[in-house]
Amino acid sequence: MSVHTVFDSPIGLLTAVANDDGLAAVYMAEHKRRPGGETFGPLVPAAASPVLAATREQLGEYFAGQRREFSIPLAPAGNPFQHRVWDALRLIPYGELRTYGELAEMLGDRSMAQAVGSANGRNPISIIVPCHRVVGADGSLVGYAGGLDRKQFLLELEIPSRTHTEALF
Repeated sequence: MSVHTVFDSPIGLLTAVANDDGLAAVYMAEHKRRPGGETFGPLVPAAASPVLAATREQLGEYFAGQRREFSIPLAPAGNPFQHRVWDALRLIPYGELRTYGELAEMLGDRSMAQAVGSANGRNPISIIVPCHRVVGADGSLVGYAGGLDRKQFLLELEIPSRTHTEALF
C-alpha cells in the first residue's frame, strides 16, 4: 500500500511517496510526467511512515549542506533498463557531473545516450537518485523534469564555488 506526504523545501513543495518496499517517488511541483495524485495513496504526516520521515529528514539535511548521500530504501517502479540507469545515477558522486554519453558508456554502450536520457527523465525519485547531475554533451543544462531552474539550484548547492558549466572543465 502506498502513502504520501507533502513538505516544503528550498525548491518548493515536494511530494514523497512510499510503499511497503521503500521510497517510490519524490516529485516536485510542476514535475513533468508526474502521475495523478490518486496513485500516491492516502496523504499522511511524514511521521506516520518511517520511510517518509527519513526522506523528509534527509532531504532537509541535504538542503542544509549537511548530507551528501542518502540511506533510504528505494522502491521506484520501472523497467529493467530504467533501473540500470537509475542505479548508475546513484554512482555519480555529490558535486560531480556526467553527460548522457558518459552515463551510457558506464552502462556499456555510449550510443545509448538517447535511451539513457529517456530513462533519466523518467526517474521518479528526484534528488535522492541524482538525475540533476547529468548534463548535455556541451555542459548545458538540459532535460530536468522539475525544471531547469531547480536543476541549476541543486547543482549550485552541490558545487557552490563553481557554476554548473565550470565543473565540467
